Amino acid sequence: MVRALAIDLGSRRIGVAISDGWGLSAQPLKTIERHGGQRDLDNLAVLIREYEVQQLVVGLPLNPDPRPGLPEEGRAARGARAFALRLQAAFGLPVDLVDESFSTVEAESVLLEADLSRARRKQVVDRVAAAVILQRWLDRNR
Repeated sequence: MVRALAIDLGSRRIGVAISDGWGLSAQPLKTIERHGGQRDLDNLAVLIREYEVQQLVVGLPLNPDPRPGLPEEGRAARGARAFALRLQAAFGLPVDLVDESFSTVEAESVLLEADLSRARRKQVVDRVAAAVILQRWLDRNR
């Protein structure tokens, strides 16, 4: 099985998760502050090398309730698609996009059940959301 790294791309932070060696489960890995451009790619490059990543997964923020006449993909989805293309060009790795609808809500729920303080939840929610996205991809590709 390939080692996959998932990205939950936000405007201020990037949540990152990594799959186990068997491709069964996703673990939250890191939260990276967004700086834009090459600096974001450089931060991800360190993780890609360190974990010998062979597959990238990017969360795609789809409109969960598209209405007639409104696009299913908004500006955030177009940004995620553009970032995925930049990742593919920069690292030469396959990149899959996965619907990230409600991944942050699911991550918050898990963190509340774990009884984490509000401050601690804020620190880790992005990486847990990335793990939710990656687990969806792993389950779909098993």
